[in-house]
Amino acid sequence: MDGTGSPWYSGDIGIRNGRIAALGRLGDATAKTTIDAKNLLVTPGFIDMLGQSEMTILVEPHLPSKIFQGITTEVTGEGNSVAPISDRTIESDRPGYEHLKINPDWRTLSQYFTRLERQGMGINLATYVGATSVRRVVIGDDDRAPSPQELQQMKQLVAEAMHDGAFGLSTALQYAPAPYASTEELIALASEAGRYGGIYSTHMRSEQNGIMQAIDETIRIGREAHVPVEIWHLKTAGKSQWGKMKEVIAKIENARASGVDVTADTYAYTAWFNSFSAFVPPWAHDGGQAKLIERMKDPVTRARIRKDMTTQTTEWDNEWLAIPGPESILICVVQNPALRPLQGKTLAQVAASRHQDPIDALLDILIEDKAYTSVAVFGMEENDVALALAQPWVAIDNDSQGTAPAGILGQEHPHPRAYGTFPRVLRKYVREEHRLTLQDAIRKFTSLPAQRLGLTDRGVLKQGMWADIAIFDPEQIHDVATFENPNQLSVGIQYLLVNGVPVIAGGKATNALPGKALRGPGYQQ
Repeated sequence: MDGTGSPWYSGDIGIRNGRIAALGRLGDATAKTTIDAKNLLVTPGFIDMLGQSEMTILVEPHLPSKIFQGITTEVTGEGNSVAPISDRTIESDRPGYEHLKINPDWRTLSQYFTRLERQGMGINLATYVGATSVRRVVIGDDDRAPSPQELQQMKQLVAEAMHDGAFGLSTALQYAPAPYASTEELIALASEAGRYGGIYSTHMRSEQNGIMQAIDETIRIGREAHVPVEIWHLKTAGKSQWGKMKEVIAKIENARASGVDVTADTYAYTAWFNSFSAFVPPWAHDGGQAKLIERMKDPVTRARIRKDMTTQTTEWDNEWLAIPGPESILICVVQNPALRPLQGKTLAQVAASRHQDPIDALLDILIEDKAYTSVAVFGMEENDVALALAQPWVAIDNDSQGTAPAGILGQEHPHPRAYGTFPRVLRKYVREEHRLTLQDAIRKFTSLPAQRLGLTDRGVLKQGMWADIAIFDPEQIHDVATFENPNQLSVGIQYLLVNGVPVIAGGKATNALPGKALRGPGYQQ
């Protein structure tokens, strides 16, 4: 099944020097190694449209959670990219580096890629340059507009990252300091990425009550910056938005009909996963995490935070009012070892055990964990999720870092999508519910994301392409990870080749590291 959306056909594939050298009836050919894939499906390797592994790939370069899903390429860098960084941003983000025991010895994307390639990696990795990252390097975490000179510096950082191989500009406009950026600021930065052939990918300003205005902003950025647009993890989040995916799709279809090149992706679960601090209104984040913690400790400011969390608004995505209640929040990842017993418990359970009001428990956990905590939030409706997945212009993302059941990563309690997204789509939406055909699911995993990223030598089984190849039984592949027990590898990938080298053979990891750092269209060696 070649990834184009065409049905399967029977044949052989010959690989030489990491690339597909021949396809067809190759019975007379000779080879050093032969894989018998009889009665198995052979497809391009899967492309994760938002992967978040830029740090964990330095901790566990084999990324078992990814390869056992069939993923051979990931694109990362959601608003906050791995570079550029500065001494100031490193200091601000130190809890995260310490949590993973990483020494951030790079400052630019080029330096990061050098470190990554020196170490080796199990999959291919591509990245965006984050608008949040360039903003933080130039003006920090403050709630203010850049001066003309500062905006010029930010554009220069985008240009340098594009030269280093970024695939475009990204935003994550829910997470401070990103909400402080104006649309005009984002158009200026996206235009700079567009000069080098880059695209604009976004976690929009709202996925809740303000979603229609957020889509309008996203379309405007694409139109005025003259760049293609990817909407990450398309969703209608929160009780008030359930059932509105039809309207969201209609708005995107209208934009496409008018000539704006806008597409999207989804992870197809009804719970999202994000920073627990996103429950706190954006103004309270002004100046960074240390200031946020001070404000949560101050009784007067804390009362103001509580008031905003319990007041309906379209000014920001108020997650507290978007969900049925504290039982809809699952504590997943903490940095403070003393809080590790909370992982896998709901906020309702934690608040009850502490004899606290749930909002007080939420704010206290953030204080005790230096605002590092991540949570899964059950706030979507299944029919909306399935409808988004079915759209021909929607690809697939994990929206989760690569992880592993063992080692320091195995001590976390991630969203099950980290291990299960791609096999789950094949099990649930193809085999069980028949919402997608098998060939269309494979297209969404392969050629559709490759097309969006401009990966002209991956995503399709064709002569001359890199041999990123997945081999599995489409009747058997399935996810195992659950919200209760997430650290479980998916089952069913028999072989997985990255650049022609097996990282899985006979259903077992080979521990090979054949992945490459992929550079975008503006790359200058």
